[in-house]
Amino acid sequence: MKKRTVVTGGAGFLGSHLCARLLEQECQVLCVDNYFTGTRHNIEPLLGEPAFEVMRHDVTFPLYVEVDEIYNLACPASPIHYQHDPVQTTKTSVIGAINMLGLAKRLHARILQASTSEVYGDPDVHPQTEEYRGHVNLAGPRGCYDEGKRCAETLFYDYKRQHRLSIRVARIFNTYGPNMHPQDGRVVSSFITQALKNEPITIYGSGSQTRSFCYVDDLVDGLMRLMNVEGELDGPINLGNPCETTIKELAELVISLVGSRSRLEFRALPQDDPRQRCPDITRAEQLLHWSAKVPLEEGLSRTIRYFDRLLSSPNEAKKLIWKVAV
Repeated sequence: MKKRTVVTGGAGFLGSHLCARLLEQECQVLCVDNYFTGTRHNIEPLLGEPAFEVMRHDVTFPLYVEVDEIYNLACPASPIHYQHDPVQTTKTSVIGAINMLGLAKRLHARILQASTSEVYGDPDVHPQTEEYRGHVNLAGPRGCYDEGKRCAETLFYDYKRQHRLSIRVARIFNTYGPNMHPQDGRVVSSFITQALKNEPITIYGSGSQTRSFCYVDDLVDGLMRLMNVEGELDGPINLGNPCETTIKELAELVISLVGSRSRLEFRALPQDDPRQRCPDITRAEQLLHWSAKVPLEEGLSRTIRYFDRLLSSPNEAKKLIWKVAV
């Protein structure tokens, strides 16, 4: 009998790739999304699949379905989106977690929380291990996302202790690839769209700050390994690519791969923007036998081809215009 799986945020960037991979593994997949940042465009290739079902639903309200496992990915994940409505962002993280944990409790189902490297804030420890407790400004503009995800993790651990729930917590580092929203404000999508249009590449700060970029296929593989690993796990697992790249290096690589005439344009660094972000993935390597495989140049080339096709088709690009001016 096919495993029944629900993916909240299933029409988003990560969620749509996860839904596709689960279908390849012959799961029955219920994609749940309120389309705040997710889009039907991302899941259109899946709509003809008999094992795929879509439900428009906001996870801040209870969900009543019958499934075997739950991937909780629902939450806007880029600053430009989660800062648009910070109160709703916190509600999505916290109330959404409560509702999905309640569903898992009722069904005795395993549940995976898509947490984030943002729980580490602007870290004092480098690279970041799961034991590091973070350096987060709860009063800052990023606090709605950072603290919302931290509270969601606490709820997961408490449900495990109090209700013996089988949980998984993935701390996801910068991930990129096809199905990213062109207006999401993330560095990879912004650089690629600017380069394809030969517009100035906007770099905030000096460009010396570092990030670690994981291609979406690798990340989805890590999520599924984490969900399916035998036994109970204590604490979260970092999922990301430990190879660091400066923002300036990323911009120069994108310009080179696109063959763009764009120049670099430097602007003031936003408040609380992390100086360094790099995962220690020792636990993932040991417990999941997982590590990122796709080199940055190869992953960027695939992503550039996606955005090139998207921007070359006005009808397709029109479907992805975000409903709120950014």
